[in-house]
Amino acid sequence: MLNAKSAAAVLPAIDLDRARQYYDDKLGWKPDGQDAGGLMYTVGGTSVYVYETTFAGTARNTALMVEVDDLQSVVDELRAAGVAFADYDLPGLTTVDGIADLEGEKAAWFTDSEGNIIALGQRSG
Repeated sequence: MLNAKSAAAVLPAIDLDRARQYYDDKLGWKPDGQDAGGLMYTVGGTSVYVYETTFAGTARNTALMVEVDDLQSVVDELRAAGVAFADYDLPGLTTVDGIADLEGEKAAWFTDSEGNIIALGQRSG
């Protein structure tokens, strides 16, 4: 079996400086470290590596999920910082003012400066 020492989420960036500024200014994330290829962040106890590549923004799926305690207040705070949330009207997924109610759990999605889709979620209970 795969016995991992650690694991990390990986997000691509076309422009690493632009991504760093976005994460710093809009999300309030500060890098823990940097190497020749990218930046390392710790988000909710999870390592997130942001690296430079021309393939950033090509995935049309959620690249990173971040769980929060109070989704509405986080959405409001990020909107005040200039983050735009997606609105969806799809079978099984409809957002109201950027937030979907998924049978008691809530979620919201936004796209970072590099085209990566990031989801915020709040569990019920």
